[in-house]
Amino acid sequence: MKRLLLCLSFIFSYLSFSPAGAQGWPANYDGVMLQGFYWDGFADAQWSRLEKQVDNLSTTFDLVWLPQSGNCGGQSMGYDDLYWFPGHYDSSFGTEAELRSLISTFKAKGIGTIADVVINHRKNATNWVDFPKETYKGVTYQLLSTDICADDDEGRAKNEAAKLGLSVSSNKDTGEGWNGMRDLDHMSANVQTNVKAYLHMLLEDLGYVGFRYDMVKGYAPSYTKIYNEDSKPQFSVGECWDSSNTIKNWIDGTGKTSAAFDFQFRYTVRNAANNGNWKMLAAQNEGNWPLISNNFSSGNYRQYAVTFVENHDTEYRSASAQQDPIRKDTLAANAYLLAMPGTPCVFFKHWQSYKQEIANMVAVRKAVGITNVSKPTPMATSEDYYAIQVAGSGDKKLLCVVGSKADGYTPTSNAWKKVISGYHYVYYVSGIEPSAITLPELKEDEQPHEGEFNGVPSFCTVGEGEICAFFEAPVAWGSQIFTWAWMKGGGGEAYLGTNWPGVAATLLNTADNGNKVFKWTSAKTTAPDYIIFSGGGSQTADLPFQNGGYYNKDSWKATVTPSSVESVAMSSQQTNQYYDLQGRRVNPANLKAGIYIKNGRKIIVR
Repeated sequence: MKRLLLCLSFIFSYLSFSPAGAQGWPANYDGVMLQGFYWDGFADAQWSRLEKQVDNLSTTFDLVWLPQSGNCGGQSMGYDDLYWFPGHYDSSFGTEAELRSLISTFKAKGIGTIADVVINHRKNATNWVDFPKETYKGVTYQLLSTDICADDDEGRAKNEAAKLGLSVSSNKDTGEGWNGMRDLDHMSANVQTNVKAYLHMLLEDLGYVGFRYDMVKGYAPSYTKIYNEDSKPQFSVGECWDSSNTIKNWIDGTGKTSAAFDFQFRYTVRNAANNGNWKMLAAQNEGNWPLISNNFSSGNYRQYAVTFVENHDTEYRSASAQQDPIRKDTLAANAYLLAMPGTPCVFFKHWQSYKQEIANMVAVRKAVGITNVSKPTPMATSEDYYAIQVAGSGDKKLLCVVGSKADGYTPTSNAWKKVISGYHYVYYVSGIEPSAITLPELKEDEQPHEGEFNGVPSFCTVGEGEICAFFEAPVAWGSQIFTWAWMKGGGGEAYLGTNWPGVAATLLNTADNGNKVFKWTSAKTTAPDYIIFSGGGSQTADLPFQNGGYYNKDSWKATVTPSSVESVAMSSQQTNQYYDLQGRRVNPANLKAGIYIKNGRKIIVR
């Protein structure tokens, strides 16, 4: 009996310090997450469209992080949140019904959805200090002017409230201030009541499994602890962009009820890729640099590391913005990410570009049994490559080699066997035969949504030596499209010899979907580095230029159309005959899709 009482005492003591579901992030977790959107990616991140991709997504991902899903009063990525409760969930990404269907479909396929939780600040309804009143399950929720931090917007909120005969909180912000919207006073009982109800709704009503907390540097980490211990999400990760020490302290401040994004991991990978110096990855494993994913000297925080190499805030969006994207070797960056401990989070644009290769990487990772607490061991390093092994389950190990000469590195032990490889990356495994690893066979994606690029129209041709680009413009952009092009380090004025919005493009024809297709041709002999298309008050992002590229406003992609070949001398007997690129004559009745030569010019058969 005494032994039983001691055991019960231990259990109760354990439970009192370990609230169920408030563990921050599970230990030994082998899942992989996808960020299911990118900045201004409203078309690709539609709830209905993501749902149609569930079969491919479920082969690779265990979690999908969705953008903030409440209505923000207009087109928005969700970071200017206005409404928190159902009844106002028709957002820029779809309707509330479509959101519920997506979450349910994902759950049935084994994918958990992560909600983007924006509670540092909130958008006002009609003036500087008012918030919407919402009724949910018979209870009315509303933030008040007194829920705004005393020092919000350097005191302007206080002054604006006074003009209306109102006041703000007497408490100053417990974190970093932000002047974009009203900073919430999390010391307020009313704020805590509203936030707790909101989080319970996300989990218990909409069906999310966890939270991605936005801008957690804006309020003390102790409040994340309060909210997580109350709502008990399965997963919690905070956006705390800073030094390793700051992030570690933030995790500690939450009582380890939350993981954090490993920003230092991302910075190190970016530097190695952009500089072409893969030796820079070695810093990941020296002393307590950089952060939590490989920090051996100050405790194991790998469990709480959500690693990534790109996200919606770091991706390239415009030449004037201060993003710091990975500009090359995206595949190698992802290969390193998906071999390492922590919980990897793949960026949506990277998945769109390299679905099969990323799916293969994840399949190898899971077959080896790598988790968020697996141990990495550096093997070899130089400017041209970096090799690191990661222990999986049992005797299984994965050796990842990345770099410009990744293929030139050969493991010294015969136990290592190559399993997959690609541009600047190689995976080797030991303790498991490559034949025992099943690589997924992805299905063909759904047909693109209306207006999206779906092949280059046949009338888009490129002349010999011509510098040009094509743009498929939505009808709403009007009948005149302007083009602005420039070189790195120089404005468009220098390249085009004119002012914004640049030069008018020429209307070519109408695409199959009804959109107008325009062509811009440069008078220069040197191609620009970037290009923008505009019309009707709308414009694209700053797009990397590809000669002969076919651009579309939704996907911001360029697909190079085949250019003409130099004139080929032909006899009169060869006129109007078809030849393949090897010079063999082809019966026109048997032409398959491809590129052929006729009358000395290259043609495309679709």
